[in-house]
Amino acid sequence: MANVTKNRANKRVTPTNEVLLEAEHIIKYYGSEQKKGEQRVLVLDDISLQIHSGEFIAILGPSGSGKSTLLRILGGLIRASSGMVRYRGQEVTGPNTNLALVFQTFALFPWLTVLQNVELGLEAQPNLSRTQRTKRALAAIDTIGLDGFEDAYPKELSGGMRQRVGFARALVVEPKLLFMDEPFSALDVLTAENLRHELMRLWREGRIPTKAILMVTHSIEEAVSMADRLVVMGHDPGRIRAILQGLPLADRVAKTPAHEELVDLVYTLITQPDEDAAQIVAAAQQQGAAEVKSEPKAEPKPYQALPHVKIGVINGLAERVLRAGGREDLFVIGRELQMEIDDLLPIIEAFELLGFGEATGGDLVLTDEGRRLAESDEQADKVLFRDQECQHIQLIRQIKEALDAAENHEMDETEILEQLEEYFSPDEASRQLDTAVDWARYAELFAYDDEAGLLYLEDAAPVGNGE
Repeated sequence: MANVTKNRANKRVTPTNEVLLEAEHIIKYYGSEQKKGEQRVLVLDDISLQIHSGEFIAILGPSGSGKSTLLRILGGLIRASSGMVRYRGQEVTGPNTNLALVFQTFALFPWLTVLQNVELGLEAQPNLSRTQRTKRALAAIDTIGLDGFEDAYPKELSGGMRQRVGFARALVVEPKLLFMDEPFSALDVLTAENLRHELMRLWREGRIPTKAILMVTHSIEEAVSMADRLVVMGHDPGRIRAILQGLPLADRVAKTPAHEELVDLVYTLITQPDEDAAQIVAAAQQQGAAEVKSEPKAEPKPYQALPHVKIGVINGLAERVLRAGGREDLFVIGRELQMEIDDLLPIIEAFELLGFGEATGGDLVLTDEGRRLAESDEQADKVLFRDQECQHIQLIRQIKEALDAAENHEMDETEILEQLEEYFSPDEASRQLDTAVDWARYAELFAYDDEAGLLYLEDAAPVGNGE
């Protein structure tokens, strides 16, 4: 294969002390206090991070941790509410022309050929002649493994090949920084693995011109297999909880003990958001491999944030963990169920909220109630859910108590929504109520009339709808 920049051929990329990009105390709000009725939501809280020449950094964390927002701020695509981003010491005040982006979606123009799509990346460089643009585009296409497909249209390519075009279009501008936002998540497992391997080979051999790579990913295994450093974020609001040193190259490929230990550590950090990160890292005996951010003690919230998980999923996972003896590795669960951390985390949160299990040391451990759930029949499950919901779920308990006290044992949903909207957006308030209703219906605690918008006790027919 040809090289994008020939004089870099076979030059091994290694991290250095040169700081390419630096973020200092980044804070980001969405919404404005000046607009009536608009909530001001803190998305990122005091983020500081350095990206050095020669390193591959992965940012990962649960949904809502602001990973993609941080990437766009670092790239100059959106502005922070406060704080500063510098590229080689100079403040970034707009889109950084020294970096290129690869997104989850391929974003190719279907009416253009592969060559024409890649050449688009060079249109912002008017100093290049048409011949020079074509020559560089062909070299990028060759480097990324698409030689022979220059005249093909996107519809003729597989998903993996279309993403290769996206990489070629990013690399053709010879960026100093390559940013990737979940670049492999839209691909099937084998295609994604092949493309990851090919990208890492080109990067390690110095066959692409980029000096550093920053990747946002929801895949813990992907981050551990690729990155020199892993930035683990928490959510609500987004904060850096820990920065973990990546593994030596020899431990990233095979499922070595070091690989499994680091995967477990990251799973533990993400699935135990209320625990002290320093203690988690120390317990995993990784003190020398992590920079742990100080975490201010979160103020207690008036409402729990219910994870939006169906009852059947909770039951199914309880049975799965019981078959493993009541304790199972979260990474193993995710791999066998083909679930990334963003899919698995809400289920773990539901388990813990309901008292059916606990995430500890990278494992999910069933409580006595969780074992009973896995072993009992459906009617016994309903009774168990009823007890656990009344004991642990504040919103359900509040609705049930209000219904018990109401003269007709019913209430309008707007009463609850108005209270929830003091702490959640209107859309999320509705989702919170929907989840609470689903769980309570299963447990036969109360019922819901969708047309009338009424909550009522099971043994009291609603009268508020005029019947």
